[in-house]
Amino acid sequence: MTMLMNAIIGCCATIGLFGNQAWSQTTKTIKLVVAAPAGGASDVLARVMAEHIGRSQAVTITIENRPGASTAIGTEAVARAAPDGNTLLIVTPSFVINPHLRKQSYEPLTSFAPVCNLVRSPQLIVVSNASPYRTIGDLLNGARRRAGELTLAAAGPATGVHIAFERLKRAANVNMTFVPYPGDAPAINAGLGGHVTSVFAPLSGVAEHLRAGRLRALAVASPERTQSVPDTPTLGEAGYEDIDADIWQGIVAPANTPKETLARLIDWFHAALHVPEMKAKLVPLALYPAGICGAEFAAFLRKKFDDFGQVIRELDVKAE
Repeated sequence: MTMLMNAIIGCCATIGLFGNQAWSQTTKTIKLVVAAPAGGASDVLARVMAEHIGRSQAVTITIENRPGASTAIGTEAVARAAPDGNTLLIVTPSFVINPHLRKQSYEPLTSFAPVCNLVRSPQLIVVSNASPYRTIGDLLNGARRRAGELTLAAAGPATGVHIAFERLKRAANVNMTFVPYPGDAPAINAGLGGHVTSVFAPLSGVAEHLRAGRLRALAVASPERTQSVPDTPTLGEAGYEDIDADIWQGIVAPANTPKETLARLIDWFHAALHVPEMKAKLVPLALYPAGICGAEFAAFLRKKFDDFGQVIRELDVKAE
């Protein structure tokens, strides 16, 4: 969290510059909506991207935090915005999870125009340093021996990591109890305090505890190992394929945004992710550039929407 706040302090001054002639003459400000409180990973990502694009493209980008209703408030506001490229939204897995759990006034695949998938943030299963479990196999074997007694904490319920955990339980044929917390920080604190057996949390939230030896990483729920914790195996290496809990963050615009406007936005955000200065800011925050844009990002969203929907129905995952 210290690194996140430092990034905010570095980016919270005036974001962007006026007078980009390449953009519409009527455009005064591009508003980037973050459907989460200030200080979190989405907020920091938005400010880092806005500062760079504002400076490099000579436009003004402001950040508007509109949290609430599991991101639905900010998302609905952008869905209703004029499709002129002046209002954009940071999206995370909740964007394609929420519509399967509760009725929304928007459809993620038709109410928005995909711009780019910006970054991914690896999620780890960790235990306290006092835990007897030293590998993910140890933890799952313990769960088999003590059915229903072992616990896993995470932000939830009905988040991407919760759904990934339910898939892992089914794949490993174990009975563990999911303990939802209102955010990553309280879930991690529960693990540090020994109140839960294990925690499913973002690398950014546990990195300092891993370095200090207070927590031990058992597995990373990504398709491949993560450079910051290269000795931590993936769930796939442990025999549990296709369980990907990466928290991805992207940009969308309202549906019917003109194609030329979308193309310009795609150019801006895609180019920004390939600037060494940007990578140097994002990677220490465990935000790894993705750079999947346009039609490829649309296909990504469709697959995630379908995959989450199938698991939610099969496992009867509830929002409460």
